[in-house]
Amino acid sequence: MTVTQFDPKQTTTLETPKKVIEEQSIIFTSKANQGEQSPVSAPKIGFVSLGCPKNLVDSERILTQLRTEGYDVTNSYEDAELVIVNTCGFIDSAVQESLDTIGEALAANGKVLVTGCLGVKKDEIIELHPNVLGVTGPHAYDEVLKQVHEHVAKPEHNPFIDLVPPQGVKLTPKHYAYLKISEGCDHRCTFCIIPSMRGDLDSRPIGDVLGEAQRLKNAGVKELLVISQDTSAYGVDVKHKTDFWDGMPVKTSMLALCEQLGKLGIWVRLHYVYPYPSVDKVIPLMAAGKILPYLDIPLQHASKRILKLMKRPGSSDRTLERIKKWREICPELVIRSTFIVGFPGETEDEFQELLDFLEEAQLDRVGCFAYSDVDGATANNLPDHVDEAVKQERLQKFMAVQAKISAAKLQARIGQEYLILIDEVNELGAVGRSYADAPEVDGKVYLSDDFDAKPGDLIWVQIIHADDHDVWGVRVED
Repeated sequence: MTVTQFDPKQTTTLETPKKVIEEQSIIFTSKANQGEQSPVSAPKIGFVSLGCPKNLVDSERILTQLRTEGYDVTNSYEDAELVIVNTCGFIDSAVQESLDTIGEALAANGKVLVTGCLGVKKDEIIELHPNVLGVTGPHAYDEVLKQVHEHVAKPEHNPFIDLVPPQGVKLTPKHYAYLKISEGCDHRCTFCIIPSMRGDLDSRPIGDVLGEAQRLKNAGVKELLVISQDTSAYGVDVKHKTDFWDGMPVKTSMLALCEQLGKLGIWVRLHYVYPYPSVDKVIPLMAAGKILPYLDIPLQHASKRILKLMKRPGSSDRTLERIKKWREICPELVIRSTFIVGFPGETEDEFQELLDFLEEAQLDRVGCFAYSDVDGATANNLPDHVDEAVKQERLQKFMAVQAKISAAKLQARIGQEYLILIDEVNELGAVGRSYADAPEVDGKVYLSDDFDAKPGDLIWVQIIHADDHDVWGVRVED
């Protein structure tokens, strides 16, 4: 199982996939750039997206509306009539990356709109880049489109030419997609500023979520990755009210959502789930094969005192008990988590408590990074900050302990057969993932010299080799 060492200079959120940690910026290409024709007169908009999958979904929504209105989307600054930069602003390095990208777009194009999490710091953006055309915060879809209209006239839209697929514009491969179920968060973790950027929990109507999921399946998606800031809290803000989907009443809750998604007959993977008792009710669905037996649970620490300082829910004792029960119900369950070492006030004994927790929990996938101050986070004001050298030493010790656990778990896969979803085929063969592997953040399954598979194929594979991160396999003959 993969052990991801997070670099504070690259990390953008505490529950962030590798794709985001690498702060990959993408200038998106429209259908026109892929060989399909759009009107010659269609104005072109450039688009750069930074940040986590939740930000990626925001970008998809804006791009979908742009294409719906007949705008083209270009992969070149020079060809664009203006450029939209969807920013990340969680930690200092992410802020700097966003500011640098805004500057790059201004230098190359001159007309730039800024949106996303960093948009809540409008004064800071304007001070450094006074020539930006406008600034909006996260999930401000209507405001972004209004600003586009102010600077680039809406094209004469021909619905027979400028077709947008029912599932909208997607920035992931065709066979998997992120399904965002809510915005914001009600927690007030002392190391995090997400609520100040994205607001409190705001659950999407479950009918809308299920409708999007159905459209994605109809478009060929084989895997849905359910995301939010706190997936297990879905519906709490609306008191789990009843909505309607396909003419049937459905409660706005994680359990009801998983029950309905489990009927689609595709992979459903849960990310960013807090270890609440409500999660217990979802585990039987995993055991029954309705949704993938995979949980991404950002635990962050094991010490009760440190968790209290972090204002995190739960305790390590209860979490261990819950994990044990989950595995009794669903032995195939894979658990991914993230942790912070060197949080202000963390003692050697408390760090050792974290290492002991790792040994007992035997988690499958683990990421960790050393604590660093986040501008605006209340943890900055806590006493007894840990020396940087000590933080790095603890990080290395943590990684060494988890590396042994991960390597042993991967070795245990050898000889086992798994259903593999193919992501790509390169010059060495096919590359895919099992149910235990989320895209971008976990390991991969390599099928050397297998060139018959196609992205999106599901094939049975026997594992024949493993290293500390990935596994190799061969097809199982029908």
